[in-house]
Amino acid sequence: MKMRLEKGAIATIQSCRQQAASLLLYQSVIARDAGQAFTTLLTTIAAADQADQSTCFQPEHALACSQAYGRWFSALALNQQSWQQHLVAQILGADNAFSRQVQSIAVSLGSQVPASLLAAVNHDMSILRTLYQFPLTRLSQWMQQICGGDAPFVLPIFDNFRQSSLDSEHASPVSFRTVSFRSLSFLEDPQSADAPEALADYYQRHGVGIFGQFTALRWQINHSNASNDLELGAGELVGIPNPDPIRLKQLAAYEHPKQQLVQNTEALLQGYSAQNVLLYGSRGSGKSSLVKALLNEYSDRHLRLIEEDDEAFKSLKVVLEGGVTARPQNVVVYATSNRRHLIREFFDERPSPKDAEEIQAWDTVQEKLSFSDRFGLTLTFTPADQPTYLTIVHELAAQAALTIDPENLDWRARQWATRHNGRSGRSARQFVDFLIAEEGGGHLEPEPLP
Repeated sequence: MKMRLEKGAIATIQSCRQQAASLLLYQSVIARDAGQAFTTLLTTIAAADQADQSTCFQPEHALACSQAYGRWFSALALNQQSWQQHLVAQILGADNAFSRQVQSIAVSLGSQVPASLLAAVNHDMSILRTLYQFPLTRLSQWMQQICGGDAPFVLPIFDNFRQSSLDSEHASPVSFRTVSFRSLSFLEDPQSADAPEALADYYQRHGVGIFGQFTALRWQINHSNASNDLELGAGELVGIPNPDPIRLKQLAAYEHPKQQLVQNTEALLQGYSAQNVLLYGSRGSGKSSLVKALLNEYSDRHLRLIEEDDEAFKSLKVVLEGGVTARPQNVVVYATSNRRHLIREFFDERPSPKDAEEIQAWDTVQEKLSFSDRFGLTLTFTPADQPTYLTIVHELAAQAALTIDPENLDWRARQWATRHNGRSGRSARQFVDFLIAEEGGGHLEPEPLP
């Protein structure tokens, strides 16, 4: 028998629905995914109760409730999050007026944060505390009562959860940071009044929104929304869950360009005017690896990396060449290329004596070639000579704790370069990886990030 719920249960459900609808700043917590599925479940149960005036739920209403519960469970299971863990993850990742403002100020200084903003945070945290403490065991029993069956509905509890609700591939993960749920202990204590301070401390240390959840991101163009090639703004930032963990000390050789790029990055992080940088040179020389290593070196100082592909090249030109809108002081462009002038030039683009279509044809050529001049700093990565190549090989072999004889290592490294991709940092890495697999005892793993 699918019996009606008692009045107390319906009152609890209605109260949660009304409170969730009255969030002032943290609407995003329940606006999508599991949060939206939860409010939909409550709405479905309440609607079924209002529709059925008899002593039991009608089959079609019981079916609707069962389906709504399944969608909520599935949304949580996708990320292996409990309901409480999901709420914490969404609160920490919220991008709103409060989280943005407190990134650079001390919330304890009340004069710097409007009183209405602090009041709104306390108001929302009181509501989210109610949702956090929602009686899920009773909800499972209510679902059994509505839909029938011999046992309560299964609760979304995942014992193998790694105490890091933002570290799931499908969720919005923090690439290398483990989040402690103790930072939001005020959700457990109804008497706690330190919600603004606790949240401000987290936002100041880790950032907000997608930049607080990821250290590396990619600009992904949405071709379905772009009507032509010029409409490159039709895209979005997408987080990269597992960026390359390479560190600066793992990169051997090319010390001078490495030092210059580090100095420029330090200037950026200290608020000075940093240069746009062009890293160009031979393939496999470590240009991209150097940029990625900077991220792992300085991500704890709020450095973030946004990757753009060739399709976004026109947008890059706008940033470098300038426009009505000034370039943000906290943004620089690090471009890696095998070409000194970045843009390909073709023979048929050069003017000929018979070319009468453009009066100043050579100006077009110069326009393309001058693009690289927009970079304030150009770092050159020359092809690795044999001593440089062997230095890289020995450094990587030492990091991997390989026990091969140095003379034998040199001989085999030279053979590898001859038979494969020549002398480069990439070839050295591939060779050492081969030796690791061959020896079976070494390991070339990056150090764990903080």
